[in-house]
Amino acid sequence: MADDLSGLIAFLAVADKRSFTAAAAELRVTPSAVSQTIRALEERVGVRLVQRTTRSVGLTEAGDRFAQRLRPALSGVHEAFESLDELRGKPTGTLRLNVPRLGWSVLIEPLLARFMAQHPELRVEIAIDDAFVDIVSRGFDAGIRIGEMLDREMVAVPISPPLRMAIVASPSYFATHPRPKHPRDLLAHDCINYRSIASGAIRPWDLVQDGRDLAIAVDGRLVTNDSDLMLRAALDGIGVAYLMEDQTRDAIAKKQLVRVLERFCPTFPGYYLYYPSRKQLAPKLAAFVQFLRSARRGASRPRPTRAPAGP
Repeated sequence: MADDLSGLIAFLAVADKRSFTAAAAELRVTPSAVSQTIRALEERVGVRLVQRTTRSVGLTEAGDRFAQRLRPALSGVHEAFESLDELRGKPTGTLRLNVPRLGWSVLIEPLLARFMAQHPELRVEIAIDDAFVDIVSRGFDAGIRIGEMLDREMVAVPISPPLRMAIVASPSYFATHPRPKHPRDLLAHDCINYRSIASGAIRPWDLVQDGRDLAIAVDGRLVTNDSDLMLRAALDGIGVAYLMEDQTRDAIAKKQLVRVLERFCPTFPGYYLYYPSRKQLAPKLAAFVQFLRSARRGASRPRPTRAPAGP
């Protein structure tokens, strides 16, 4: 039974990573050990599951169907082991999180060391991913996304205040281009566009005017699917960018970027930690939820003001 379980775990790792080397790194074994385990599993079931070539690893039709049926079953096995942790009341095992790049830098990176220090028996795996993924099928315990993007079937815990967008460009760009006074003026500018990883479409710039939503399809010579690249391009004077306010705040304060059309930029729901609805949370996830809630309460407390110095 133990060999069967290890074979199934190795197979799903290969199915998710599409690489024996990456699967081996996740499982902390050698690639040859993963290959032998998969081969032994295929011999036991009598069907080829993995298609190997010199350049890539994929699943056969049988392998793909087997992986789809296997994921929820193995998830149930993991939950059974986690139920034992619930009896012990200690967060152990591996907490797997799917986090967008900006959410990582703003929310998780400043807190991760403190969380791990509080829970030395817990391992943490973080996947930085700007695409909206199915955390259940991908084996994540939880994800972080903006509130308006979440499935209603998910439990959502707010972990940031509302967010806002900012339209920015460098002083060097505005030295040769007039600053826009109205969203329609953006149509005459070289704008840096974002292509959605999930849909493949170029996102319009969602603005507001007199309480009404206004979507502007801007044009420009640079298109990317990475917000950090957009920020660097704006700093380099390539064009006007539409970015998260948090991402631009430091550069604006240092006068490396100039903000325009601020009154047209919308506010929308902030970041949420989300996870599948369950009757009882695994201790590792419950500990993380409680930690983020405490951190948010601490951040929202007003800082004490200093008394003025005496004469």
